[in-house]
Parts: sequence; structure tokens; C-alpha cells
Amino acid sequence: MNKRIGSVPYLNSAPLTFGVENKIEFLPPSQLAKRLRAGDFVAGLVSITEVLHHDLYDVLDGVAVACDGPVRSVFLAHKKPLEEVDVIHCDTASLSSINLLKVILAHRGLVPRLVPFDNYSRADEHSAILLIGNPGIEFLSRPHEHQILDLGQAWKEVTGLPFVFAVWAIRRDQNVPGLIQMLFQAKKKGEAKLTDIIKNHKDFDFELRNSYLRENIKFELGDLEKKGVLEFVSRLRQVVGGPIFLPNYVSAH
Repeated sequence: MNKRIGSVPYLNSAPLTFGVENKIEFLPPSQLAKRLRAGDFVAGLVSITEVLHHDLYDVLDGVAVACDGPVRSVFLAHKKPLEEVDVIHCDTASLSSINLLKVILAHRGLVPRLVPFDNYSRADEHSAILLIGNPGIEFLSRPHEHQILDLGQAWKEVTGLPFVFAVWAIRRDQNVPGLIQMLFQAKKKGEAKLTDIIKNHKDFDFELRNSYLRENIKFELGDLEKKGVLEFVSRLRQVVGGPIFLPNYVSAH
């Protein structure tokens, strides 16, 4: 199983890979999804959108990167009122975040043009920009002139439900004994060692790591989170084309 598992190099995934980091290759979300789809990995911590668009995977039950309110690391920064925004520059690293943005804007009757960008150092030059993950947190830590629409909070206000950003997707065509148990146990250990992870992680300052991992990010994939996924599927079908598949959850028990 060595290096046949993929994950993302973000602070919010650290508790889910605790103790098995040496078995994992870390790469940006969109690259990870492509390589998982191509069969380079047997499992990957990928955006929920990858699972919804490609009927290739089972989803590990009980484990997610989710939020139930403000997420802090996925947001639209905009200088003009939302109704006046006609172009949004999007970090293309996460398709889930782009699709969530489309859903949130569609709820408000807005359909601005979305264009890709990848030059984080010039992010504050854009009048409207979607940022995710560590680059998003870094943007918020600097002075800026933007208003912030936190997509986790916006989703909660619209639906009353948690939002699931990422899940462990396991390829159905590759049976690796003990894999799902190992990934589930990593999450259990990561939650038990959360204080150590917060203390020892290098990204950002201690206070931010502490509040972000304890208050903003949720690691459960339970009944409410699954209701949130179903609601996302329903709304996503209204704003994007192509087939969308319901997740098939598999338990480690």
C-alpha cells in the first residue's frame, strides 16, 4: 500500500492522515483527483464533487472534512456588492468549492462568469476571488479591502445543514485488505491526538490552528452530513450538466 494513497497538503486533512503519513503522497486536490481517477491510487482524500461526478468509488463512512457553519478556509472575497460582480477568479484546486459557489450564487439568482487563476501572490488585485485551503487562510491573515462570503456559513444559512468538502474515496476496482480499517483508525487516532497535531503543525500560528481545527472543521460523516450531501446533489443538478451519482458508503466495522 506504500504511496498508493493520496491526500492534500492542507492543515484540515492532518487529523485524517495521522500516523499513516509515510504511506501517503500529498498533492493539490485537482491533481489528486485526476490521478485517483486514472488508477494511480487505490484511495484518496478527494473533494465530494469527484465522487458525485464519477461512479468509480466507494466512500468511507464516518470520515470527512466538513463544516457546520463558518469554515474560514473556503470563501468568496469581493470588493463590489455580490449583485454587481460579473467575473469571479477561482482557485481551481477544488471543484467542490467552485460548485458550492455556483449553488450559493444560484440561490441568489446570480450567474457571474468564473475564470481560473493560480497566482496567489496577486490574489488581492482581483475584485472578486474564490480562495480555498491554506492560501485562503493566508489571504485572510493579511490586510485586504474585500468583503468575505464564507461558503460554509452561506450554505448553513440556505439549508440549515453541514457541508461535506472532502471524503476518503476508495476505488471499487481495487480491493486492498485492511485499507478502510487503516484509514478509519487514522482518523480516530488523529482526533485523539488533536492537541499534539495543533501544537506540532507548521502552518500558521497556534491560535489559528487551534480554533480552525476545533471550531471550524468537522471530521464526522454522519446522518446530518449525509443529508447535506443529498441536498448538495439536489441543488447541483440544477446548476451543472452531466450525470451526478449518489455516494455509496462503506463502513470500516
